[in-house]
Amino acid sequence: MLDINVFEAQELNRQVRVSANGEISLPLLGAVPAAGLTPRELEKSLEELLRQKYMKDPHIGVFVREMQSHAVSVVGAVRKPGTFQVSTSKSLLEILSLAEGLAEDAGEEVTILRGAALNNPPVPLSEKANDAPASPPATRSQLPETPQAADAATDKISVVSQNVVQVNLKDLLDSTDPTHNPLVYPGDIVKVSRAGIVYVMGAVQRPGGFAMKMNERISVLQALALSEGLTKTAAKSNARIIRTSERSGKRTETPIDLGKILSGKSPDPMLGPRDIVFVPDSAAKTALTRGTEVAAQTLAGILIFHW
Repeated sequence: MLDINVFEAQELNRQVRVSANGEISLPLLGAVPAAGLTPRELEKSLEELLRQKYMKDPHIGVFVREMQSHAVSVVGAVRKPGTFQVSTSKSLLEILSLAEGLAEDAGEEVTILRGAALNNPPVPLSEKANDAPASPPATRSQLPETPQAADAATDKISVVSQNVVQVNLKDLLDSTDPTHNPLVYPGDIVKVSRAGIVYVMGAVQRPGGFAMKMNERISVLQALALSEGLTKTAAKSNARIIRTSERSGKRTETPIDLGKILSGKSPDPMLGPRDIVFVPDSAAKTALTRGTEVAAQTLAGILIFHW
């Protein structure tokens, strides 16, 4: 919302709002492009337009009464999901920094959904007003490069459709090539995928879920290392991988012999997202361990008594 003051003709003063296509409407001048200009630049432009036909030496003041920018929404595996107000395009890394970076369970891809607000991009003005009379708004073929055209100009990112762009996070973070860091425009939605999680349960030191980092696959032995290894009572030969089908929901169990895998006699299976490695306790080892502990406690008691 702008206050336009024409000091030599107070009847032309207006409070106007910049339209969705970046224009303001004024008496005598009609539709005037305003997007992308500072208040001082717009003042000079309006003065020049009035000087061409209507006034000898106009003086105009432009005051920004109210400003509303477009929002970019960031969702998924980031530290601070939310909606962030931006007035111009920003790089994907800048948008992710507004969301305080990636979460620990960030996956492999970022998806940019181009917003509907970009269907009518604003027409920017040059820094200096033209000598010719005000011309009608530019046609779509005359507009600056659109987000879709910018995406199509590079083969470094995956353009799924006209309004969907996918970016590999590893390329984005590791590469110095700016084409891996596309622009995000007002009205876009940025979705950061979550990594798959592998679970280790049973006779391990630290049971729990462990995120599969970007472009990373985890084997059974790596998952055991993340869980800080087996307990003394683990039944190595009776472990199994529990896998649930995403489509049917059917659960399958695959027996594995951790002893043979640890000794290199069997291959180390790779795990997928949501797989569970279950290591049961050995009843014999548990009983033996408890018996040893009881015997040790009894012996210690006898020694203390005789002392």
